[in-house]
Amino acid sequence: MPDSTSTADSSPTPAPTDITEHRPVYVIGGGPGGLAAAAALRAQGARAVVLEKSENVGASWRRHYDRLHLHTTRRWSALPGLTMPRRFGRWVARDDVVRYLEKYVEHHELEVVTGVEVTRVDRASDGTGWQLTASGGRVLTGRAVVVATGYNHTPRIPDWAGRDTFTGELLHASDYRNPAPYAGKDVLVVGIGNTGAEIAVDLVEGGASRVRIAVRTVPHIVRRSTAGWPAQATGILVRRLPVRLVDRAGRLMARAAVPDLSEQGLPRPDTGLYSRVKDGAIPVQDVGLIDAVRGGRVLPVPTVDSFDKDTVVLADGTRITPDAVIAATGYRRALEGLVGHLDVLDARGRPVVHGGRTPKQAPGLYFTGFTNPISGMFREMALDAEKIAKRLAKRTG
Repeated sequence: MPDSTSTADSSPTPAPTDITEHRPVYVIGGGPGGLAAAAALRAQGARAVVLEKSENVGASWRRHYDRLHLHTTRRWSALPGLTMPRRFGRWVARDDVVRYLEKYVEHHELEVVTGVEVTRVDRASDGTGWQLTASGGRVLTGRAVVVATGYNHTPRIPDWAGRDTFTGELLHASDYRNPAPYAGKDVLVVGIGNTGAEIAVDLVEGGASRVRIAVRTVPHIVRRSTAGWPAQATGILVRRLPVRLVDRAGRLMARAAVPDLSEQGLPRPDTGLYSRVKDGAIPVQDVGLIDAVRGGRVLPVPTVDSFDKDTVVLADGTRITPDAVIAATGYRRALEGLVGHLDVLDARGRPVVHGGRTPKQAPGLYFTGFTNPISGMFREMALDAEKIAKRLAKRTG
C-alpha cells in the first residue's frame, strides 16, 4: 500500500476479519469534503482513514484552470479547525487552496492513504459495518464510511451528433488551463455556468480573436461583491427563507445591480433565482462577464445542436467554424458503481441525504460534497463534517 501523506500513525489498515471496535471510519476522497470529515472525526476521538485514488490530496483543485479563485470568502471557506491565512486575500486562488489542503493534513495529522481507489461499498458480512473493495485487490472493513468523492468527479461532454467528425479542437473545461494556446484563435465556450463564464473572460483577456459562449438556459448573474458585501453573505442569510420570497427579492436586486443584456443576447431569466438553486443551478458570479458581454468581447449564441467536420451547428441553425470548442458542460457524480446497488441515490444519481443523516437502509453510510448551495460549498462541507462526526460519536458513545 502506498505511503500515507500524513505524519500520523502509519500502521496497516485493519484486515477485513477485524471486527473489533478499533475498525476505522473510512473516508473515500481526499478533497476538502473528505479532509474536513476526517479532521472532525479525529477531534471526536475517532480513527478516520482517508482513501484517495490520486497521488495527492486536493486532486481536483490541482487540475482546475489557472485563474480560478474561490467565489466564497476566505472567512467562510475555512474547514474545521484551521483558518485560512490572511495573506491568501479575500478570494482565495486555486494554488492557495491546494496549499491550504496540504497544510490541513499536516495540521490535523490526518491519516491519508493515496493511490487507492475504492470501487464498491457493501455491508460487511457480519452486519456491523461496511466492506470496501479497492484497487490492488484490497478488501477493507470499517465501522462507517463517508463518501466524499466530489461534486466535479467525471467530466461530461454531451454526445452531440457529428462530434467525432469535428476537425477543430474539442476539449472539456477540466482540460483547460490558461488562454495562451488560444491567443489569436476563434473559440466557442459551451455552457454559461460559473466555469464557462470565467473561461470566456479568461480567453478574451488572454488574446483570443473571438469568443462566443453557447447558452442553453439563460443564467442568473450576480455581483460577487457589492459595496464590500459578498454575494455569499446574502446566500447565507436567505437560505432558509421561502423560495418565492427569495425569488422576488432576487429579481429586484438583479434589476438594481445587473444591466439588461437582452440586446447582447442575454435576456433576464424567466424563472426565479432561488427556484433555480433548489433545482441544482447556482447563479453565475460576475468576474468580468457582464462587461465582456456588454462590450461585445464575449458574444452569447444559441446552444450547440451538432457538429459537421469543421462546423458547429447551433440550435437556431446558424453554422460557425471556431478553431476550438471548450465544453463547460458539467460533471457526473459517478456514484452508481460505488453505491448504486444500495438504493441510496435519487433519479439523477445524487445521494438522497448528506451530512449527519444516513439512508434508513444504509446506517453508517454518510455523504458530503454533493450539494452546491447558495451559501457556499466549502462552508457546507465544513458543516457536514461536524454533523457527521457528532452523529458517529453519538452512535458509539
